[in-house]
Amino acid sequence: MKKFLALAMALVLCVGLLAGCGEEPAPSGENTESPESGAPAEGTSFYFGAVGPLTGENAIYGNAVKNGAQIAVDEINEAGGINGYQINFRFEDDVSDGEASVNAYNTLMDDGMQVLVGPVTTAPALSVSTLVNEDRTFMLTPSASSLDVVSGKDNVFQLCFTDPNQGMGSATYIAANMPDSKVAVIYRNDDIYSTGIYETFVAECESQNLEIVYEGAFTGEGASDFSVQLTGAQSAGADVVFLPIYYQPASIIFAQADAMGYEPTFFGVDGMDGILTMKNFDMSLAEGVMVLTPCSADATDERTVSFVTKYNDQFGETPNQFAADGYDCIYALKQALEAADATPGMTNEELCDALVEQFTSMSFDGLTGSGLTWGTDGTVSKLPMAVVIHDGAYVSVENAE
Repeated sequence: MKKFLALAMALVLCVGLLAGCGEEPAPSGENTESPESGAPAEGTSFYFGAVGPLTGENAIYGNAVKNGAQIAVDEINEAGGINGYQINFRFEDDVSDGEASVNAYNTLMDDGMQVLVGPVTTAPALSVSTLVNEDRTFMLTPSASSLDVVSGKDNVFQLCFTDPNQGMGSATYIAANMPDSKVAVIYRNDDIYSTGIYETFVAECESQNLEIVYEGAFTGEGASDFSVQLTGAQSAGADVVFLPIYYQPASIIFAQADAMGYEPTFFGVDGMDGILTMKNFDMSLAEGVMVLTPCSADATDERTVSFVTKYNDQFGETPNQFAADGYDCIYALKQALEAADATPGMTNEELCDALVEQFTSMSFDGLTGSGLTWGTDGTVSKLPMAVVIHDGAYVSVENAE
């Protein structure tokens, strides 16, 4: 019996020693990685998750957001973090697909995500925003511009222009700077992004007394031949062609217009970003294309110059507006979390409530605009600038003249 008690005491002592020899708790703010998931130990770091296309036909957008956000995360962490805590940042690929985006979101939530940046494109954002609202996790999308993304969801916010803002802003700019233009519109009628911008553009053209002489629609299946639409626009005498579409079909339109000798001024929206880095595309075909954008890489302010330099050094290319949007998302979250005295130990719902309160009351200065404010509907107020593609780069209209 004595031998048994001695053995039992030895086992208890051994267990105690093993427990005492574990790692010391991480100091506040240290980004301690969990070997199972890669997530930080709970309460030691803010966990920002992001979702967007890193592969597939819209990968240019997702990778730009990821790269821009990563630069911001690195800068903030190097400067001491948010309220003394580091940011853990993880980006999941959704291939710009709604179901894949939901799966990516659930993966991040299972891993301990506290704040969502994204999704990047509109259709996936529509799918995820409903879940985010139910889960009471704060969502800030850099680029999903449909009003349906934020409608009825008090914790879902946009950093980008909304579809109505893009349509209205484009019509207003054309009316002010090309008032005698005859305008054609080529849009994709089975895409919520394209139709949302198109509808507002047409309505604003009417109020601005801007003449639309032709409207041509296409579907995703018919996005390889635009001869009918271009012939219609040319026959109607359109000297401006508005394209509320993504850069892939736009590149085909440019090539086919050139082949038929049609040389209008093409005017695009944020979906045009990506054309400058499109593989095997003859950049001369895009010379003179105009775009309304919140950010231009040729801006001379110190912050933009620093960002463009870092982006070029790290990724070997000039950043587009999606990269700037990703960068601004991280810094806007930083400002809001610091103002709220937030800590990583707060629950998702507590962080969500704090961020909603801050975003609806603060003013933010970023790469994509100064004095940005948000309404309770989640939309942002900021002004676009006109840029033109010149010698394979976006430059401000003034610098191109």
